[in-house]
Amino acid sequence: MSEVRTEPVGSTLLITIDRPRARNAVNAAVASQLAAALDELEGDSALRAGVLTGADGTFSAGMDLKAALKGESPEIPGRGFGGLTEAELSKPLIAAVEGFAMGGGFELALGCDLIVAAENAKFGLPEVKRGLIAAGGGVLRLPKRIPHHLAMEVLLTGEPMTGRRARDLGLANRVTPEGDAAAVALQLAEQLAANAPLALAAVKKIVRAADPEAAQREEIEKLMQSADVREGMTAFAERRAPKWTGE
Repeated sequence: MSEVRTEPVGSTLLITIDRPRARNAVNAAVASQLAAALDELEGDSALRAGVLTGADGTFSAGMDLKAALKGESPEIPGRGFGGLTEAELSKPLIAAVEGFAMGGGFELALGCDLIVAAENAKFGLPEVKRGLIAAGGGVLRLPKRIPHHLAMEVLLTGEPMTGRRARDLGLANRVTPEGDAAAVALQLAEQLAANAPLALAAVKKIVRAADPEAAQREEIEKLMQSADVREGMTAFAERRAPKWTGE
């Protein structure tokens, strides 16, 4: 039985974690299937962006502790928690968060490029309450996304924040009414998909590079030799929408 569903919506792949009875917690099956969904996104040239969400009004409660106690691992070697947190994707991925994004669920959202949160969203890293730390990217990423002392409060208290609070701190790109996060994320993905795919991939590569300046020089050289750059300039001169090929 599939616990991660995929559905192409235009040029966007909608990826849904579908374990509502377990609040979409991540076990080995979810991690494997989520990694496969991301491979689907990367491998299909007709897809320009992805949206990750959870079924039945919950994003993800994080690691499935019952499965972990049985020895299941929610990590994929080289790709991190849920097959996502260490994955190097060339295409934009947007988290559409309804309800709880706790622990590893929050880390999945942090592994995305953009976050759309419903008003009922709850973001939290409660690992310290269980004798653990948020080792799937939470401890490393959160202090880079929001002010240091506020990140430390989240990490050290384990208490959640609302979708509106996440937006106020600059963590969420959009806040929507309950039930609308996926729809708004798909609209945002469509906006991203209108841009040149090589340029989007270059931005992502530069941002995550250990040496961003060197990476930027390298990516600009590649872009200047691409057909898409010529198409972008030609389309501007001819006052028409560009037709990107990704070449």
